[in-house]
Amino acid sequence: MAEDRPAPVAGTARLRGRQAQAAHNDALILQAAREVFLADPTAPISAVAERAGVGIGALYHRYASKEDLLRTLCQTGQEIYLAEIKRALASDDEPWEAWTGFLRRIVAANTHGLTVRLAGTFAPSAEQFGLAEEMQSLAVEMFERVRGTGLIRDDVTFLDVEFLLEFLAGIKLGDATRTAELRQRHLAVIIDGLRSAQGTAAGQRAPIPGQPPTWEEQTERWRTR
Repeated sequence: MAEDRPAPVAGTARLRGRQAQAAHNDALILQAAREVFLADPTAPISAVAERAGVGIGALYHRYASKEDLLRTLCQTGQEIYLAEIKRALASDDEPWEAWTGFLRRIVAANTHGLTVRLAGTFAPSAEQFGLAEEMQSLAVEMFERVRGTGLIRDDVTFLDVEFLLEFLAGIKLGDATRTAELRQRHLAVIIDGLRSAQGTAAGQRAPIPGQPPTWEEQTERWRTR
């Protein structure tokens, strides 16, 4: 069966010639940058051009520096995260189902790979700080909705979950399909572990050892090293 393709927007012309080639090159560059920098954020920008199969001049024509490219990748992850948390908040599903569906989608999109994985490798823009504040505000709102149902264990914090998602973003085994499968598998284990005694038939759970992460620890990682 043919792959589904989006229909052309009415009243717009298809990109042609140089415009089409530029758009094609940009897509190649961003995909290559994602593959290169998520594997090694310290890799040189020339590795991205090589992976994309474009000249270094074409890359610099679109992105002024490696930092500019890293910033774009991170913002892409932020925008996906925001779209998905807004979808969860607007959902008619019960809070637990809306929230866990959100978790599955952002793990599939690897938003934490595109954001915290790149933390400290570039100077975030003012726009990105604004996006981060909105992400935090909406995600905490969703978390508190779930907390209000009593279905999540009361010794878990919002940042505990965020760091678990970051852990999942570091899982890589086999090809992209296998990696995605394992991340969803491990997420299912995490989700089960987040349930309160009320939300599971397992009964009383042992307390979580150690102190939860702090916002100060989270923010410190974004300082350029």
